[in-house]
Amino acid sequence: MPITLPENLPAFDVLRSEGVMVMSPDRAAGQDIRPLRIGLLNLMPKKIQTENQFARLIGATPLQIDFQLIRMTEHQTRNTAAEHMETFYRPFADVEATGEKFDGLIITGAPIEHLPFEEVTYWSELQRVMDWTQSHVHSTFGVCWGGMAMLYHFHGIQKHTLPHKAFGCFPQDNLAPTSPYLRGFSDECVIPVSRWTEEKQAEIDAAGLRTLLGSAQTGPCLIEDPAHRALYIFNHFEYDNETLKQEYDRDVANGTPINVPMNYYPGDDPTRKPLNRWRSHAHLLYGNWVNELYQTTWFDLSKIGT
Repeated sequence: MPITLPENLPAFDVLRSEGVMVMSPDRAAGQDIRPLRIGLLNLMPKKIQTENQFARLIGATPLQIDFQLIRMTEHQTRNTAAEHMETFYRPFADVEATGEKFDGLIITGAPIEHLPFEEVTYWSELQRVMDWTQSHVHSTFGVCWGGMAMLYHFHGIQKHTLPHKAFGCFPQDNLAPTSPYLRGFSDECVIPVSRWTEEKQAEIDAAGLRTLLGSAQTGPCLIEDPAHRALYIFNHFEYDNETLKQEYDRDVANGTPINVPMNYYPGDDPTRKPLNRWRSHAHLLYGNWVNELYQTTWFDLSKIGT
């Protein structure tokens, strides 16, 4: 079954050209089926790129997905056309006011790691979002800074600044092979990492949370928080083949000190084409999450959060 997207959303043609099944809302309405409603709270500056990345993973499952794009109410992006934001995104205040509910919500990362959480301009609204998930969302997936923000909000666990950016593709150990979220995972997988902060394993353990994936080099990666019906991932399975390259080239062009992303280019040579070594596990993780939504959510959306 396909993912439902507006036909004029850029991701519609991108995913269709890649063989992902996509369907317009009008066509989906003619099917006698209750699709899973999954929202994307997109905090990344390159909105369209991020939409494509997550829609690609969510749309690869055999279930029909109603994919909704959400933005912070007052925050204005400078990297995406206002027309695109007006056409495809709804401010959280409008979503909140309608009382509608979601089977799943993804809260993306944001390039604001250097700021204390309380200094982020939309922090108070994001706190409202996180509290709202407990009554209006069946399962929430916090990604990178989004996951760190949820850990801090719900458990008081602070992010810690790294002396050097964790940047590259790093192996992760499968610490919970019986977890339904890691169904089909190898004992080790590789995932892109791009961050200046980290979470401490001891603090996660003290909070009673379960670490599903982790690395001796880059610390905890994937955390399960059953009490809040949430997963937190601090790295980037959703990245495209060249996302790390784009970040590296940007920093080099700006004169920002940055190391060549580790284990990414063949021979660590940035003149060579990078290879994608994480795609299969990316589809496994998000496919497993969507499957868990399908298996455990209410058929009657109004019962979510009750």
